[in-house]
Amino acid sequence: MMRTKQVIDYVVHWLDDYLEKAGLNGFTVGISGGIDSAVTSTLVAKTGRPTLVLDMPIDQEIGQVNRAQEHIEFLKAYFSQVDALRVDLSHVFDVFCQSVQVADKQNSKTALALANTRSRLRMSTLYYYAGLYDYLVTGTGNKVEDFGVGFFTKYGDGGVDLSPIADMTKSQVRHLAETLGISASIRQAKPTDGLWEDNRSDEDQLGVSYEDLEWAMDMADKNHPPEVFEGGRRDLMEKYLKLHRAAQHKIWPIPVCKIPASLK
Repeated sequence: MMRTKQVIDYVVHWLDDYLEKAGLNGFTVGISGGIDSAVTSTLVAKTGRPTLVLDMPIDQEIGQVNRAQEHIEFLKAYFSQVDALRVDLSHVFDVFCQSVQVADKQNSKTALALANTRSRLRMSTLYYYAGLYDYLVTGTGNKVEDFGVGFFTKYGDGGVDLSPIADMTKSQVRHLAETLGISASIRQAKPTDGLWEDNRSDEDQLGVSYEDLEWAMDMADKNHPPEVFEGGRRDLMEKYLKLHRAAQHKIWPIPVCKIPASLK
C-alpha cells in the first residue's frame, strides 16, 4: 500500500524545488472536474507558491463544470495564494470549426480531430497565462495514461512543463485524493477527458477499465507475454500491448534525424 502522506510530502517538495531551480514564480493547472487535475492542483497549492487554476469549458457537460467549480472553491478556501479564472472557450472552438469548414462532426475521424483540438485550445490558454506571470504549466496525466496507453492529446494535455503524478497509477491517485480531502463527488465520478459532447468516459473510449490496464502494464513491465495467460487475461494483455504500441509516437521523445559527421 502506498504511504500516501509521505508521497504527498515528497511530491510537494519536488514541485517546490523544481520551481525554485527554474527561477519562475508559480504554477498554472487546468481543472477538469476529474480526480487527476484535483489531486495535481492540490499538491501544487500545498507548496504555498502562487497558483493559478483555470476552468476552461468547451460546451461542457454540466456535471463536469459543477465538479470543477466545487474543487476550485475547495482550493480557494484552504489556500490563500490560489487564484482562479473561468475561460469559456466554446466560442473559440465554434469559430475554429467554421474556419476549417467542418462539414460532418459525426464522422469518426473528424470527431477525434475536434476532440484533440479542444485539448490543444486549452493547452494554448494555459501557456498564455503561464507566460503572463512566469508560471509553469503543470501536467495532470497519470502513469497509465502517459506511459502505458498514451491516453492524452499530443501537444494538448500532453503539452506541459512538468508532471507531478505521472509515476502514479489511477488507483494510487485515488488513494492520494482521499488523503488530500478531495470531494467524494470527484473521487467517485467516472474518469473522462471532457473532450466529447456525449460525456463518454475514458473507459468507454479505451474499452477497458483502469484497474485492468494497471494490471496489464505491470505484467508487461515484468516482461510477461500474453501467451503465459489464458482467456480474458490473455485478451487483456493483447489489448494493452496493442494500445501501447500505437501510442509510441506520443510516449517517446520526438525522433531526431542525426546526420553523420562525414556528411556535414
